[in-house]
Amino acid sequence: MNHPADRMYTESHEWVALDGETATVGLTEYAQSELGDLVFVNLPEPGDEVSGGESFADVESVKAVSEVISPVDGTVTEINEELLDNPALINESAYDAWLIRVEPATIAVATMDAPAYEELCSK
Repeated sequence: MNHPADRMYTESHEWVALDGETATVGLTEYAQSELGDLVFVNLPEPGDEVSGGESFADVESVKAVSEVISPVDGTVTEINEELLDNPALINESAYDAWLIRVEPATIAVATMDAPAYEELCSK
């Protein structure tokens, strides 16, 4: 699997990309492949607070419902509304199908770079 080098990754298989004070958060390619075909996404509302290490969303696949854990603290400024109608976009392109944008964002859980994350996924 290819994990973009411009993001940080969590042990719970979320990615975060920082742009100034804005963090974009999504699920990794590994996560979507383990979950299988996604059929539902439950996202927070803009204005909601998220806390690092806490669940902020859940995704439902044909296999199970899984919580999505926030790697950052901050306020949700935007959600990817396309996913509400088409959660399979995550399966099609996990690194383009972001879930939320958060401002001001502070990394609040341990993250790793792409090579370290690839090593985690290969275990």
